[in-house]
Amino acid sequence: MTTVAPEKVSLLVRRPGPEELHPVRAHRRRRALELSLATAVPLLLVLLWQLAATQAWLDDRVYPAPSTILADGWDRAAAGDLWPDVWATLKRVLAGYALGTATGYALGLLMGSLSLVRAALEPLLDALYVVPKLALLPVFLNMFGLSEGPQIALVATTVFFFVWISTMSAVISIPSGHRDAGQVFGASPWQMFRHVLLPASLPSVLVGARIAAGVAVLVIVASEQIAATDGLGHLIFDSRALFQNDVMFVGIVCVAVLGVLFSELVRVLGRLLTPWAPRDRGRGQS
Repeated sequence: MTTVAPEKVSLLVRRPGPEELHPVRAHRRRRALELSLATAVPLLLVLLWQLAATQAWLDDRVYPAPSTILADGWDRAAAGDLWPDVWATLKRVLAGYALGTATGYALGLLMGSLSLVRAALEPLLDALYVVPKLALLPVFLNMFGLSEGPQIALVATTVFFFVWISTMSAVISIPSGHRDAGQVFGASPWQMFRHVLLPASLPSVLVGARIAAGVAVLVIVASEQIAATDGLGHLIFDSRALFQNDVMFVGIVCVAVLGVLFSELVRVLGRLLTPWAPRDRGRGQS
């Protein structure tokens, strides 16, 4: 008789890591590391730019040192020369963004809910979506003249398509079980919107709205370079034509700051309006 030796069994023991033992502490360390990297990389690039300008590696007449740009921006802000252009751009962005968001959300909700409306309008809107929005500026100039109207209409049109697409897609992707549950409980059209469509679609809609916030700043600056007598876009274009490159970079920095603040504002509002939605990846979890 042969005897078979029992097989050896390996037991794998996994010890909890720091993130499992101290999740709050690990989150704070991760967040501190992310903030450090987010600050260090731009700061390093600015320091390299400053060094290149002071060491004459770059022509400071074309690429002024960051210290020169900062000093010129401070002087213009203190003298009150910068704020009218900032305010002109900001009010156009806010007006166009509000108009485009409202119309895009309303139509996206309607087309996402009613298949016949979607079948009637989607081909037309798809064709208009691929048209470069700056190509519509002459049309708006003919419609509204040399006033605030063309810039506001251009921003509103750009924002409209981003919000419309994200809203319609979000409403279409709502599981049919959610709608069926609302109908079983006898929900009215307003209750269906308030308790089913709105909570289910709002996170995706706000993602589109946040993307639209950054694009709105890009569009308004481009349109101000073509058909405006004030604003940051006009400041950038006019100063470049006059070879005032330090002023040009002041305008570019203001546009970058405005775009970041506006996009961040939309993100924060989105988190407040949708506390049930997952937060952005890479920004930490609380």
